Amino acid sequence: MPIHFILGGARSGKSAFAEKLAFESQLSVTYIATAQVYDAEFGKRIAHHQARRPAHWQTIEQPFQLGQTLQTHTKEDVCIVVDCLTLWLAQCICPDCDRPADLNWQDERQAMLDVLPTLKGNIILVSNEVGMGIVPLGEINRQFQDEQGRLNQAVAQIAHQVSFIAAGLPIVLKG
Repeated sequence: MPIHFILGGARSGKSAFAEKLAFESQLSVTYIATAQVYDAEFGKRIAHHQARRPAHWQTIEQPFQLGQTLQTHTKEDVCIVVDCLTLWLAQCICPDCDRPADLNWQDERQAMLDVLPTLKGNIILVSNEVGMGIVPLGEINRQFQDEQGRLNQAVAQIAHQVSFIAAGLPIVLKG
């Protein structure tokens, strides 16, 4: 069960690269989309991603309980794409987001990290690299940047392969 972790900045080509790998795997693909639509502009971004995916891929829209969702859908002959860990994190820690009242980010994070090494099939995880800029103003923004950096480091340790995408081109960091 190889895990390929794909990092990059906004609009770097991360998702397209993940989709290319999933297609090339020649396995049945389950696409776990973590985003929730909060405004019309973001809805257009999601529609663009949806239009790019083959119609025969199964799509699971799951903004929370990612570890449980991965465990439910893992199979030897399936490639799972998670797009993306960044939105999953943001929705879990954002006090204004539509989320379960009892949701605890640390529990969500740990459940996903615990299940990763046990998964079957090919797993492709997409995430933003947010640590290459300045330290942001605002407590929630700093918390997000810190948590994203910690999450990316933890996933990279578990992953068999890690790629950084810049201008649509992959740079191999691991594997």
